Amino acid sequence: MSGKPRLKGRAARLARLLPPGSARGRAARAPFVLLVVLLLGGGLIGLLVLNSALSEGSFQLDDLEQETKSLTDEEQALQRDINTYSAPRALQYRARELGMVPGGNPVFLAPDGTVKGSPSPAAATALPLVLAPEALVELSATATPTPTSGR
Repeated sequence: MSGKPRLKGRAARLARLLPPGSARGRAARAPFVLLVVLLLGGGLIGLLVLNSALSEGSFQLDDLEQETKSLTDEEQALQRDINTYSAPRALQYRARELGMVPGGNPVFLAPDGTVKGSPSPAAATALPLVLAPEALVELSATATPTPTSGR
């Protein structure tokens, strides 16, 4: 008996197809090593692309957060302006600047055409001009108005 076992059947036929010697081991190992290197390289490239995409998303998120903060600040400033302009005393001051006077008792017109109440023209009374603190700040920034008594 020799040190080499005898193959029978299908194994013997397959063994005849492969060349004898140690080249068979090296030939089978080379594709496996190449496959492992390709898989590792592909994995590293995939991780690099994923990391880059995450970093880009992080930068975009930071930019959007800064834009949101600036837009929120602008919204608050505009809301403050609206509150200043819609304050009753500021409205009264601007109405007087336009020559408006307070109205009297309201008169209503019924659907049948009759008038309910007694109509009278609005009197141009000299009511004291009361300014809101917000209007004073706004006026001092632009110019100091001179009140006219003829309105």
